[in-house]
Amino acid sequence: MENAPGNCQLISPIIQKDIINCCAKETTKRIVDDLGEDCFAILANESSDVSQKEQLALCMRYVEKKVERSAILALLSEHSLSPSKIRGQGYDGASNMKGEIHGLKTLIMEDTPSAYYIHCFVHQLQLTLVAISKRNDECIWLFDTIAILLNVIGVSCKRREMIREIQAQKIAKALEIDELETGTGLNQELGLKRPRDTRWSSHYKTLLNIIDLFSAIVNVLVIIGKKGSSDDKAKAQGVLYSIESFDFIFMAQLMTTIFGYTNDLCLALQRRDQDIINAMRLVTLTKDQLQKMRDVGWEIQLNKVISICSNLGIVVPDMEAQYIPQGRSKRFVQDVSYLHHFRVDVFMKVIDLLLQELDNRFEIRCMDCFNPKDNFSSFDKEKVLKLATFYPSDFSNCELMAIECQLDIFIEDMKNDSDFQNLQDIGSLLMKLVETKRDVAYPLVFLLIKLILILPVATASVERVFSGMTFVKNKLRNRIGDQSLNDCLVTFIEKDIFLQVSDDVVVKRFKEMKTRRKIN
Repeated sequence: MENAPGNCQLISPIIQKDIINCCAKETTKRIVDDLGEDCFAILANESSDVSQKEQLALCMRYVEKKVERSAILALLSEHSLSPSKIRGQGYDGASNMKGEIHGLKTLIMEDTPSAYYIHCFVHQLQLTLVAISKRNDECIWLFDTIAILLNVIGVSCKRREMIREIQAQKIAKALEIDELETGTGLNQELGLKRPRDTRWSSHYKTLLNIIDLFSAIVNVLVIIGKKGSSDDKAKAQGVLYSIESFDFIFMAQLMTTIFGYTNDLCLALQRRDQDIINAMRLVTLTKDQLQKMRDVGWEIQLNKVISICSNLGIVVPDMEAQYIPQGRSKRFVQDVSYLHHFRVDVFMKVIDLLLQELDNRFEIRCMDCFNPKDNFSSFDKEKVLKLATFYPSDFSNCELMAIECQLDIFIEDMKNDSDFQNLQDIGSLLMKLVETKRDVAYPLVFLLIKLILILPVATASVERVFSGMTFVKNKLRNRIGDQSLNDCLVTFIEKDIFLQVSDDVVVKRFKEMKTRRKIN
């Protein structure tokens, strides 16, 4: 090394792996040091990488700086994190995770009963929409029709290209006569991707695109119905008959509106800083909007459908006439008018089913008792005391009696202090308590608020790990080992923390790994 110092470039694969490992270890160390001895929740999920090898992603959620960190039990032990401090678990519902007998949820709760399991809110919302689509006959018919449509249109690149060309001509013509505005992000090219049951936002986008591309779709189906093969002709003619109907437009518009409300909720639930109280508030707001739609939105919905049908040249039936189903036997529907069928049997029934499913799947009580909004109007002392009993390892019998008196003083203090008047969520409350040193004055209350914030809302953080994995382990690097993959992912995903690690710290760990020849 002394004779040729210029050759010491640290480009050996073994040396590079050691350096990456040092970077990952120091990044993880900063995260673990930030957590300290505090309680935390875990979120986990599994997915296969590009080489079809199963990979496990584990995230920790803890309160202090209010972030989620990527790093089940072996990993915790490696970093000296005690499973007894786990106060929440979040998975997407997979049987090997939340199974009642041998699932990870059960194994952890056997050792730590206070590690409460929260089913991913986003996954629950998707299950709600799946239940609606499978329990209502009209919804089943709509999605079956869309599936056939996508099979006919999407079977070849040529047919998809025909839609793009027809739509491009339509937009160009509209721009010539100033019917459309121009600008960045406007008049983008649309497509018809096949929706996925695990991503119900894809159904929302598909419905929006079908309505927007309806004229182009009809033109392509006409061409296929006249000039396609015998099988394609029959399919194209059948699906064209179904979509050019009041039934299809009504159901497509109704589900588009419902998916619009739930899509906003789904996106909000996936925010990194979302807490369980705010998540429940968003669910409640969505339910209120759907109830409002059910109570006073019928005329608005009907007028939208009539307007769309008029623009597309689709016949609007006499709403007082007897209902005749589109492409189905009358034996399977009630002998009622069009008005009764679409308003009662479809519009109200679908919304009622959705509201019922939301009530069943999002029932978490006691969590809103610390919400500071509207000067702590939701505060309920009995709920708080009941919530404290859920954590016997954190609140002894004596502390349960002490917190009752502490709560009286705490709520009186909060309502009379102007610093706490305009807070909107529990996260802001916790930070304000730290800022004003109230966390020291009310330690039991502060601990309970932290335990609420720790509870996970969605597994979006874990999904982001898998998104990062597609960049790190790609087709050109599909033989990367598990340790190297873990080290690269830690530094890639937690880049903000990694950038705070000094070079000297990494060099020091690198020197301490093993004896090496080096330049002094």
